Amino acid sequence: MSGFESVFTLEATQLKFGAGAAEELGWELARLGLKRVMLVADPALHTQGLVARIEAIMAKAGVAFTRFEDIRVEPTIGSLQRAVDFCAGHPADGFVALGGGSTIDTAKVANLISVHGGQIMDYVNPPIGLGKKPASPLKPLICLPTTSGSGSEATTVAILDIPEMHLKTGISHRYMRPSLAIVDPELARAAPSGVAAAAGLDVLCHAIESYISKPFNERPRPASPDERPPYQGSNPVADIWSLKAIEFSGTFLARAVRDGNDTEARGTMMLGATMAGIGFGTAGVHIPHSCAYPIAGIRHIYHAPGYAADHGFVPHGYSVIVTAPASFRYTYDACPEKHITAARLLRGHEISEPDAESLPRAIIDMMKAVGAPSGIAALGYGEADIPAIIDGAMKQQRLLAGAPKPVTPGVLDRILRESLNNW
Repeated sequence: MSGFESVFTLEATQLKFGAGAAEELGWELARLGLKRVMLVADPALHTQGLVARIEAIMAKAGVAFTRFEDIRVEPTIGSLQRAVDFCAGHPADGFVALGGGSTIDTAKVANLISVHGGQIMDYVNPPIGLGKKPASPLKPLICLPTTSGSGSEATTVAILDIPEMHLKTGISHRYMRPSLAIVDPELARAAPSGVAAAAGLDVLCHAIESYISKPFNERPRPASPDERPPYQGSNPVADIWSLKAIEFSGTFLARAVRDGNDTEARGTMMLGATMAGIGFGTAGVHIPHSCAYPIAGIRHIYHAPGYAADHGFVPHGYSVIVTAPASFRYTYDACPEKHITAARLLRGHEISEPDAESLPRAIIDMMKAVGAPSGIAALGYGEADIPAIIDGAMKQQRLLAGAPKPVTPGVLDRILRESLNNW
């Protein structure tokens, strides 16, 4: 047998989608046999009545619960530790997460430590953390996303910021995948347009990066099935999910940003986020996400429209999209047909005279349409910061291993310089 992989796997979160789907939470809790849960909820949802609504559904089903809502947008290791400490004092047999990716990731980490103990850094991806693997499945986690972006309701990953190291990283393992995603378009109606824009651009990056990742059969064969990474490389099944998410983004993202009451657009982008989560949760992401972690972790001075103004940070969708045009300009010759297919789906029509600029131009036009920052300079970075960003990105070898072309510090220097201003 060759030294290359010949097997890929697909493990997906159960999905329940549609207007009013949240009303079936009580039935799902009963189906899973949950009697006491920890509700991890974004406190901003109180103003929309969503927290009270979900609590009423659980109470009607006879499920006891405690609520944790000390959520930080773009979680830090400190904010996650607060959730872990709360969980230790409020035992539960399962979790419900109500909110965006930050909320869902907080629930994932609280669940992990509550079952397997230890410190958060024990499980953080190496070389930053120890990369410890949980030995057995976690408690059930039901996710009710209220934004259309992270796809965390369908992935094995939780992302965290480590301020003292000036970078973001993650924890990833198959047991981190939620048990069920209840995706109800009505829950996304009140998200500010800026949040819809950043979240939707994250969907787009997830889908394109996973579709244009190193094919699974070009990766080294693992020593055992246990060593096969969650991010396995592009494959025929993951591609189906990713392609549909790209199409949805091209058709509905700008509409979802313009009008929160456009439930068709917001709902379809929510579905696209989950579909992209299934795609990249199997295939993986690479250069834009590797650059995004130091871009979000080094400086905290940007204030994005639609987000709380109590602290500066770069929303994840913006931190990934700013380097996407240059990244896909670089990867074009690895698989030109895939780049052109992605550009066609994003544009919604055939591409005349396709070339290496077709996909970058399509992404930049979408960025302009939804009011995204023009590049890393708009986020507060200059040429002098590029070495630090490169250093942080090169630490993300778990992700860079999935790029369809080799990634060196020199390659990242070129990408980042092109990404200072995309227009």
